[in-house]
Amino acid sequence: MSNAIRYLMIGGLIIMTTGISTASEQAAKLTIVNPKNLYDPTPHGYSTAVVVPAQARVAYISGQGGQDSTGGLSPDFAVQVRQAYANLRAALEGLGARPDQVAKLTIFVVDHDMSKLEVLTSSVKEMFGATLPAQTLVPVPKLAVDGMLFEVEAVAVID
Repeated sequence: MSNAIRYLMIGGLIIMTTGISTASEQAAKLTIVNPKNLYDPTPHGYSTAVVVPAQARVAYISGQGGQDSTGGLSPDFAVQVRQAYANLRAALEGLGARPDQVAKLTIFVVDHDMSKLEVLTSSVKEMFGATLPAQTLVPVPKLAVDGMLFEVEAVAVID
């Protein structure tokens, strides 16, 4: 094989490797959209929309409640919310994902009222920081397990 062909092949491999690395890094990058002509949702812990990159792998995480590792549930709403987000973080880690890769949350709150919003907002901001996912809150009369007051499910983009 001539030196010219050998150098072309090596150069092509370097370009391909660089291209693959860059594409992989961009694959997990979410684009948050909060149009200026709509109400700003960020003070309340969510974004209007999140765009998932083309060809991204998407993971659907089942609803995480406030049960601790033994299945125990605190009767306190705020404790359950914190535990549910800790459980969601553990599920993400199990996938090799981070909170900034979550595109969408759906949360379910038993007997929702406005007094619960402060707990919900502070918990989601603590976990997600400035990378707030799109989010929907669904008030419900009851969840799967007696005593369960909160549940969060997520859609995440993983590498």
